[in-house]
Amino acid sequence: MVETAWLYYHDGLNQSDIATRLKVSRATVVNYLQEARERGYIHTKLSPEAFNTHRAALALCERFGLKAAYILPNGAGGADDHASRIIRGAADWLPSLLEPGDRLGVAWGKTIYDVAEQLEQTVIPDLTVLQLVGSMATPYGFSADVCSSNVARKFSAKCINLHVPAILSSASIAATLKNEALIAEQFEAISHCNKTLFAVGSCNPDSHIVSSGLASEAELEVYIANGAVGVLCGRFIDAKGDPVSGPLDDRMMGVELEKLRDRDMGILVSVSEDRAAAAVAAIRGRYATHVVTNQSCAAAMMELG
Repeated sequence: MVETAWLYYHDGLNQSDIATRLKVSRATVVNYLQEARERGYIHTKLSPEAFNTHRAALALCERFGLKAAYILPNGAGGADDHASRIIRGAADWLPSLLEPGDRLGVAWGKTIYDVAEQLEQTVIPDLTVLQLVGSMATPYGFSADVCSSNVARKFSAKCINLHVPAILSSASIAATLKNEALIAEQFEAISHCNKTLFAVGSCNPDSHIVSSGLASEAELEVYIANGAVGVLCGRFIDAKGDPVSGPLDDRMMGVELEKLRDRDMGILVSVSEDRAAAAVAAIRGRYATHVVTNQSCAAAMMELG
């Protein structure tokens, strides 16, 4: 099986030639290749240029002033299939965007968790991964510290987690915790990340911001009334990407939005058309320089541009 895979992928022999050389049937060669893929012996990747130099990617960059866009083709399935393609694309592209010595701030949420799960083991020397938002239990079975820890593990990087809840019951408790020496040191560290990896959430009632318990529906309605169109690292932004004030601000334990603007690189993973308005807001707010999405999401973003 391994010899078949080598002859096919490295030596470029066709299936008939391999069958002749190994004295097996062509059907056996097909079965060997299939089994090699199922066992994870074969990892097939397209060059990033296939996704970030075609017309749709270049058009998105020109429209919004992005440094690069990585646009996947739409899948034949539904929303889950589209999202899985985008997540795999982000995992394939991310290692090439990082350099030794980078300080990568990692947001929370299912999209980022899934990207971390798809990353292949890659060593990036002197990389530090930082958790941008405090932790909360979620219906998905993971918390924010798992996202950052998994990314760090995949890159053999140092990890600085934020050892606090994402939201507290009062502003006074939040202020007290932020003044604790250890917590203050962690906040200082995350304020100096030079690259960020994040997704943006919508302001729909079924969005992650509500299902995670971070905001109630009543609190969400206040932010919407104040102009919110999206959620970035647990904080609300308007159509221009500016922070929107509301009842959670003083109780939130996480990076402030101003600290995320104008970084060397902001990598936005946008997985659905209903988040197009939030994605465009994040770009306009100067949080994102690079975008990973698919053709239909990119088209929805272009219509809003």
